[in-house]
Order: sequence, then structure tokens, then C-alpha cells
Amino acid sequence: MTRKTILNDSHRALGAKMVDFGGWDMPIHYGSQIEEHHQVRRDAGMFDVSHMTVVDLHGAQVRAFLRRLLANSIDKLKVPGKALYTCMLNEQGGVIDDLIVYYLKEDFFRLVVNAATRDKDLAWIERHVADFGVEVHARSDLAIIAVQGPNARGKVIGLLREDARGIAEKLGRFTAVESLFTDGTALFLARTGYTGEDGFELILPQSHAVEVWNRLLDGGVKPIGLGARDTLRLEAGMNLYGQDMDEDVTPYEAALGWTVSLDAGRDFIGRAALVVQQEAGVPRQLIGLVMDEKGVLRHGQRVLSAQGEGEILSGTFSPTLGKAIAFARLPEGDVGQVRVDIRGREIPVRVARFPFVRDGQPQPGVLA
Repeated sequence: MTRKTILNDSHRALGAKMVDFGGWDMPIHYGSQIEEHHQVRRDAGMFDVSHMTVVDLHGAQVRAFLRRLLANSIDKLKVPGKALYTCMLNEQGGVIDDLIVYYLKEDFFRLVVNAATRDKDLAWIERHVADFGVEVHARSDLAIIAVQGPNARGKVIGLLREDARGIAEKLGRFTAVESLFTDGTALFLARTGYTGEDGFELILPQSHAVEVWNRLLDGGVKPIGLGARDTLRLEAGMNLYGQDMDEDVTPYEAALGWTVSLDAGRDFIGRAALVVQQEAGVPRQLIGLVMDEKGVLRHGQRVLSAQGEGEILSGTFSPTLGKAIAFARLPEGDVGQVRVDIRGREIPVRVARFPFVRDGQPQPGVLA
């Protein structure tokens, strides 16, 4: 049965076009996906991401457990409130999920995992947690609203209790804090996001989500659907689980080698396989592509290069650039001139570094 977030009626009242997304009834757009994209790049927009799952971990051995569970080093988190992006791997080094982990106390860490992987993530965590005596709590009582864009932070800070505003204004990137709305409602405020823009992700009780959504609406924050969220994250060079990576793809093959910490003495799940791959040579690579001709690059299209064939993973029309962009996976090595097979025509494309867009601006070389 399709699941609904607490904000489902709010989306429908705003005229959203709803679609099935990983078993959830979610808004794809509220009228114009391109306008919503520009709204986030130029001002502020908000996304209902309550389909994602908050998992709280409690216990004296939480840090030891996360050293074993995650490919990135949890020991980078030394100050309460700091966050870390990481992958959770299987024994073959494949990505079970990518997630954010927050350090709140030495015996309390919080994970935010993807919607479509919720059940397998929880099963994997439960499978490996027994030896550490850690309590695992999936927080179905919480909602998540992401507010993103150059004016997003100010819009959110205006809803906070006056004595909480100063702390929120000084909150650093990839940092979170317990805060309060003006009515005293508790809020977990994280300066994180999935758009390449500044902003906050608000984790709050479901019982207050509709009220906060409406207050943001009244403050001029426009609702944004999952369609624009996808074009924003691809412009920002961010992977989508299940499309750019999965359990048969390692972080090295997904351009996420920077999230792997082979720190001495830490035997995380999948480490041995990654070491072997690193020593033998990574067989595949993820690259960015830009198409100067008219058309759209789409998932599954065949890609031809000097190193052999590959395929488009994520592909879309970039509203910011006015061109089609994509991630593609190809054999490792110098790919030379790259072409994409679009309905039998081999269209030339350019290899480009990503992110394609940073802070709302095209990156050097993307529009060459």
C-alpha cells in the first residue's frame, strides 16, 4: 500500500501533481518544475522529505558500532552537532545506502537514511548491532521539511524563538542544533541539504509539521516538488541512490572515494573489498557530461568512448545552464571523445567536472 506523509493533504490542497516515489505518494511538482527549480536557486523553496527515515542510536558503544558500520570515519565528528556524509557498504564494497550521521552525544548519534532503502537499512543495522548493545529507534513520529535557497536561512530563523535565533544564524555547514519555534515546539535544525544551495533541514514532530509548513508558506517560501529536487541535486553533482549507485557499485566507482576513510586499525564492513579494488585498479568511473545540442540526456542511454561503452545514469535538462547534463558510468581511463546514442544518432557530448553549478552559478568549463 502506498504510504503518505503527514503533509499529503497540504500538497493536494496546493494543486500538486502526485506520483509514487519509492512506495510513497509524493508531489512531483505544483505546476511548473522549471519555475520551482529557479525559485530555489534564486530565493527559497521547501520540500517535504518526511518519507526519509530518522534513525536514533543510543548506547555506550554507538561510536564503536559506527566505526564498524560506515565507510567514512565517525571519529571525524569530535564536536556535538557536527554531521558527516557517508556510505554504508556490504562485504563486497557495494553501497547499501548513502546517509548523513549526526553526533549529538557520545551515547547518541542520529542517522537520516533514504526512503526507498528504509527497510533494508534497518535490517542491515539490526543484523550488525547486537554485539555493541546499541538501541535502534526508527523515528516514525518525526517529519522533515527542507528549506533551501539563498534566502532560506533567514526565512526559517524568523520562525524561531528569539533566544534561539542567534545560535541558528551562526550554525556552520554540516552542523545541527536542538532549537525551538516561537511557540516552544522542539526542532532539530540542520544546515544540510540536497540542492547545492544553502539552507536548513528541519526535523520536527509530525504533530506540528502542517503548522510549520503553513507558516513557511505565509512567509513566502514556495513549495517545491521532487522533480525540481532532482534537477537541483544533479546540477550540484550529488548522487541519487538506486540510479547512480547501488549494492553492485563501490564508492570508488560512484565518484565517492572522498567518503572512504581507510584509517589505520578500523575494519569497517566492505573495507577489504575496497582495498583490493584500489590495489587492482578501479574498473569503472563516474563522469559528468554536458550536451551542447538540443535534447535531453536520460537514464539508460548508451554512451560510447575511447575506453568502451557505458550508460547514462542520471540525466536531465539543467534549467540553470539551459543544456542537458548527466552522470555516466564508463570503463576507467581516458575516455577521449564521448558520444551518446539517442534514438540511433550518436550525439557528441563534453566531459565536464561536477558540480555543474555551485552557489547558483555555472562552474568553469561547463558552458564552454
